[in-house]
Amino acid sequence: MPLSEEVRSELAGIAPRRECDRLAELSALFHTAGRIHLRGRGEVSLHLDLASSAVARRAFSLLRGFGVQCEIRSYRRRSFRGENRYQLHVPGEARAMQVLHEAGVVSARLSPLERPPRRVVGRSCCRGAYLRGALLGGGSVSSHHAEVRTGSRTGAEFIAEVASVEGIPLSVRERPDHAAAYAKGAEAIGELLAAAGASGAVLTFAERAVVGAAKSRANRLANADHANLVRSSRAAGAQLRALRRLQRRGALARLPQHLQELAELRLAHPALSLRELGLKCRPPATKATVHRRLQKLIRLAEP
Repeated sequence: MPLSEEVRSELAGIAPRRECDRLAELSALFHTAGRIHLRGRGEVSLHLDLASSAVARRAFSLLRGFGVQCEIRSYRRRSFRGENRYQLHVPGEARAMQVLHEAGVVSARLSPLERPPRRVVGRSCCRGAYLRGALLGGGSVSSHHAEVRTGSRTGAEFIAEVASVEGIPLSVRERPDHAAAYAKGAEAIGELLAAAGASGAVLTFAERAVVGAAKSRANRLANADHANLVRSSRAAGAQLRALRRLQRRGALARLPQHLQELAELRLAHPALSLRELGLKCRPPATKATVHRRLQKLIRLAEP
């Protein structure tokens, strides 16, 4: 299961007891995934567009808990993946507007707010609930990146401010069709998930980060080993070609004893490393000494 799905499933199962936390979570859901439709004559309607059935059920439960009538509908997205999406439709009745005003989604005049009043996130528990609702409504998480999308830069900056109060550094960026508050790095992502209440996802994230780091290190070591093997094999090939030229000239027998010995060892053991060749010398020679002697043999073999 993708990490984003795991995070949403865990967060959707959290049911805060305090009314202020439920209002903060509802506020974040509407600020990240909500739309308000003006019907004229002062009438409005709202809907939430959500990525999973678990989040839709959570939003439905929140709204019904405040006595707000709503309806869940599903549709298939027109894209190459054709994934299912879920919408909660909320008629603009008096009770719904009262709750959404308390949650900082609409003003007293029922106009949409780009960010809620600070009273909605006045307590630490409310800030955690707001971050949870934001992740449920517009969040995505991977092993190296987490972000929450909003419709405007103002909304993304508000999420970053809420996280900053809790000691979590988030950055903000703006794109043509949306803005986002995002975190990079295992520590910042883990803190964001923990603040939202996704303790299980934090452990999963940490496990995946460790596995990913181990795989990256293994790949780097494998690539380094391969490069070393290629360099060693090319060097050994050049040494063998030089020694065979010396053989054809009958020059090996006229060389000093230590060079003759090394030439014979390399011809007899073409795959050995310099260190292993040095151990076979009598007396044993260091890797640097073997390298110098082989380089001298190559120079002697030059036309």
